[in-house]
Amino acid sequence: MLSILKIMTANPKRYTITAALPYTNGPIHIGHLAGVYVPSDIYTRYLRLQGKDVVFICGSDEHGVAISMKAKKEGITPQQVIDKYDSIIRQSFIDFGISFDNYSRTSSKVHHDTASDFFRNLYDKGDFIEEVTEQLYDAKADQFLADRFVIGTCPKCENPEAYGDQCERCGSTLNATDLINPKSTITGETPILKSTKHWFLPLDRYQDFLRKWILIDHARDWKTNVLGQVKSWLDDGLKPRAVTRDLDWGIDVPVAGAEGKKLYVWFDAPIGYISSTKEWATREGKKWEPYWKDSETKLVHFIGKDNIVFHCIIFPAMLKAEGSYILPDNVPANEFLNLEGNKLSTSKNWAVWLHEYLIDFPNKQDALRYALTANAPETKDNDFTWKDFQARNNNELAAVFGNFINRVVVLTNKYYNGIVSSPNEFSEVDNQTLAELKAYPAVIGSSIERYRFREALGELMNVARLGNKYLADEEPWKMIKTNPERVQTQMYVAMQIAAALSVLSEPFLPFTAAKLKTILKANNLKWNTVSETSDLLQASHQIGDAEILFAQIEDAEIQNQIDKLETTKKTNLMDTMIVESQKATSTFEDFTKLDLRVGTILEAEKMPKANKLLVLKVDTGMDVRTIVSGIAENFSPEEVIGKKVTVLVNLAPRALRGVESQGMILMTTDTQGKLVFVNPDSDGVNNGSLIS
Repeated sequence: MLSILKIMTANPKRYTITAALPYTNGPIHIGHLAGVYVPSDIYTRYLRLQGKDVVFICGSDEHGVAISMKAKKEGITPQQVIDKYDSIIRQSFIDFGISFDNYSRTSSKVHHDTASDFFRNLYDKGDFIEEVTEQLYDAKADQFLADRFVIGTCPKCENPEAYGDQCERCGSTLNATDLINPKSTITGETPILKSTKHWFLPLDRYQDFLRKWILIDHARDWKTNVLGQVKSWLDDGLKPRAVTRDLDWGIDVPVAGAEGKKLYVWFDAPIGYISSTKEWATREGKKWEPYWKDSETKLVHFIGKDNIVFHCIIFPAMLKAEGSYILPDNVPANEFLNLEGNKLSTSKNWAVWLHEYLIDFPNKQDALRYALTANAPETKDNDFTWKDFQARNNNELAAVFGNFINRVVVLTNKYYNGIVSSPNEFSEVDNQTLAELKAYPAVIGSSIERYRFREALGELMNVARLGNKYLADEEPWKMIKTNPERVQTQMYVAMQIAAALSVLSEPFLPFTAAKLKTILKANNLKWNTVSETSDLLQASHQIGDAEILFAQIEDAEIQNQIDKLETTKKTNLMDTMIVESQKATSTFEDFTKLDLRVGTILEAEKMPKANKLLVLKVDTGMDVRTIVSGIAENFSPEEVIGKKVTVLVNLAPRALRGVESQGMILMTTDTQGKLVFVNPDSDGVNNGSLIS
């Protein structure tokens, strides 16, 4: 019997659940899903199954430098960029079953008004510091270089490609002026310093409040990775942070003297949660204020670890300064998900894009939801591989969950024409199995409420394993001939486990749960019903026919995805290749002096006491000569014997470590820096053939 874990979370009157606003400079990939959207959807669906008052909020983040950069790169306007990607992202979420109550846009009027009012409120209260500072300026482009318009060396980890707002290698949040050797990403020019006026939120005023609220009051219920990052920031000492930028795209700063300035995207973006809630409330005929201003509301932010500082320090400081808003009860940030051993990268196309996955794997949303949850980066960075994805679908979902449901439904239709059998006397095993089943809603719920979604999913699969073990031990297919009365009870118990799975699986596998409810014709079951009764599907209830819940994913489908990534990897290597500049111009007469011939390596051995040199015997068609070549770090002697090569035969002889080298083998390097022979690729080219 599983022990029932105590539910730690209090019972609030309502819940406001936010998921990080995706940036509309590209589609959604699996890193976003694993870090934010799948766990937040699991949590929300679980609360709804319990009949809680919950609003699940998100929307497109459509301001900031990345949008402007994308527009410049694609030769379109920022509005065209955000319209394009908002459409892709929005539809992907719908098709994948992320059940937002409202998905808004920060380009909407309600958001512009809400963000402007929020700024103006703090401005009128004197909460900002107005200051003229020196900022990086691109004289050639005639503009200030905010955030990602500048690149340089990170002062903390020496990453040479750190941005002006963040280093993606070490995760440090930066100011553009912190960068060493900064360069404009617009023109490549070295920027100058130029004075400009901005408004700053004095985070240092909230240092003591944030330390107590997070590190003391939430020391036991917040994740250690969140607490650790917050502590690091607080220990370094908080400083005033600019809430405005010199940009031409975004929300105008709503005060006099701020012409040409916009609200900093990380000031306006989290306010997007509030404006999206307003939009939802207006549509539903509700009041939005209780979901943000009532102390009986539980506010939870789902984010990735790169957003911890904004949701745990900057946004709470903003809310505290405003004075009428509640603070988040938890910010269960996840770590990063890698892909096939490498960091996910939008710019390098190293990703599994959701909209492409939905095309390549139709009707397999739950297979991806399962794999991402089972491998969720909850406490450390984790790795997604296509082979693991296939194994989890075939060996777990299909072989465990799907197999149990198929056996129960097939046998019920075979033995009783699809009618739930009437149980006879329950055995000790029956009673123990049904009692264990009743414990699972509390066990799974406890894990969900503590944001341990991987653990909760494991317990869900244990329900399916409970059913498989019960059938394997009881063997109704054997007993049907000798004790059909006992089989009636066995199939009744198995059917209760199947019914429980149709409810308990919904937060994790919503498409599967819907399909299973249709098969069982059981659409009215609630989460708590599973723990309250062992009669989830009553005797004489009619079920439908069996259907395959999880189709096998074939090797060819997986290989196709691996091949796509290999193509991306090769493209990236080509893009990062350094092509040396052309040498000084040669005359045709200079070229004709070179005698290039086809040859074959007959013998090869390492030069004694020389790690880089091989001593080769090469048949040039004219003779067999000795050539010393610096290729030993890339090739063994055995690898090169028999190789066709291109030889410069009239190079003046040169003594190398006492061996006279009578020519040169032509080599180049591949995209990975490995030496490659330059040789004829056609058969029938004889040794000694001239190359011209």
